[in-house]
Amino acid sequence: MTEVPTITTTTKGLQPGLTRRQISMMGLGGAIGAGLFVGSGQAIGIAGPAVIISYLVAGTLVVLVMAMLAEMVAANPSSGAFSSYAQKAMGRSVGSAVGWLYWIQLVVVIAAEATGAAGIVAHRFPGLPDWVWVLVFVVALTAVNLLGVRNYGRFEFWFATIKVAAIIAFLVVGVLAIVGLIPGTPAAGVGNLVEHGGFAPTGITGIAGALLIVVFAFGGTEVVAIAAAESDDPARNIRRIVREVMVRILVFYVGSIFVIVAVLPWNDAAVLAGPFSAVLDTLRIPGVGLVMDLIVIVALLSAMNANIYGASRMIFSLSERGLAPFVLMRTSERGVPRFAVLASVAFGFVTVILNWIWPEQVLPALLNVVGSTLLVMWAATALAQMILRRRADAAGTALPMRMWGFPWLSGAALVLLAGIIVLAMFNEGARTQLLLTLGLTLALLLVARLTRGLSRPGVVRREDARADDAGARTTEE
Repeated sequence: MTEVPTITTTTKGLQPGLTRRQISMMGLGGAIGAGLFVGSGQAIGIAGPAVIISYLVAGTLVVLVMAMLAEMVAANPSSGAFSSYAQKAMGRSVGSAVGWLYWIQLVVVIAAEATGAAGIVAHRFPGLPDWVWVLVFVVALTAVNLLGVRNYGRFEFWFATIKVAAIIAFLVVGVLAIVGLIPGTPAAGVGNLVEHGGFAPTGITGIAGALLIVVFAFGGTEVVAIAAAESDDPARNIRRIVREVMVRILVFYVGSIFVIVAVLPWNDAAVLAGPFSAVLDTLRIPGVGLVMDLIVIVALLSAMNANIYGASRMIFSLSERGLAPFVLMRTSERGVPRFAVLASVAFGFVTVILNWIWPEQVLPALLNVVGSTLLVMWAATALAQMILRRRADAAGTALPMRMWGFPWLSGAALVLLAGIIVLAMFNEGARTQLLLTLGLTLALLLVARLTRGLSRPGVVRREDARADDAGARTTEE
């Protein structure tokens, strides 16, 4: 093994500032977005009421992945999260590819969220062009992320609280509608679950097709693994954070979808257009259109805020490990990686500008390339956990938190992921996304391999270097 010398850098490093409650709400905020409020209608249109099964399968997979992440975070908190763990388990090239892939995905999504939120605001409040609103959102959320992690945590907490409150209100109204306690509206009951072609009108094919859409709706929960590194006690906090996030997300997602398919026929055209608005319109709740637009705007800005945070911390970690430019690991007196934040926002903003120049080509093409990134992240997480857990067990290392059912449940997660990938290969749109994402992943692996000798000596800590060497040997074997 090659000994890696250490040098002193000008960075003070990240500083703890997030509370357990804030991180928990960040996880909810990252996962509860426009994909639930708007995109769930498409999944319902494919599978009918049986889309509930699709959500349960996807939710089970997310629970397993988050449990694996929690085990690794408790043992070794890192702002690089799954990228750091992939590096320790499988070597430098894999860790680099996973980290850069995640960063590229987030900066593209930041552009998409800014564009989407600006479009809705400009439609509701005409007078200013879209680009002005995009500039306002980018500047405002960049400022939030530069103020320090403590202020960022407070801001994102209230962002997420608004979304959670909206879903809870929707669930309460939906249950009242089902049992007939809404004045002037007959009880909806649960007949719509079976009266329009049965519970699974499109069969197993529809359930599988919806799964391809549903699984990506849970993206964003991984930010808790990144944020835990900036809490006061990551090892103790992560167990409760993951449990809280996963229980709430499953209740909110599955509960909301149940209300929708119970109150309205699954094949109602209004459900496809906007399922939440369709339910509230049926109950004759005034101002529903404006309310839903405001909620979607908050959802987009909350997700955008979380993605700026996640992207900046990931590229900061890559720089710490000698896998990104040195300047990106510099931090302010408040422990904010300023250059990492600005780099993440700048790339996203350039993407927005290109999207206005070529509106039909640039952003859709970029989103297509990173469309299946989540599958790569989850697969890397599952593989890293299995390797690191076996390595720890062989060495007799005590872990602060151990995932239950190992290795069977870890293997089950990989089987579910493999099944989703196989399903994607039989769907033209999903197949294109998957192949483009895999192509980008291979390109990043190649770049990491070719630049292996260019890493800055001393930036990678000795313990990380040892783990990297072990990971590389494991991969070669």
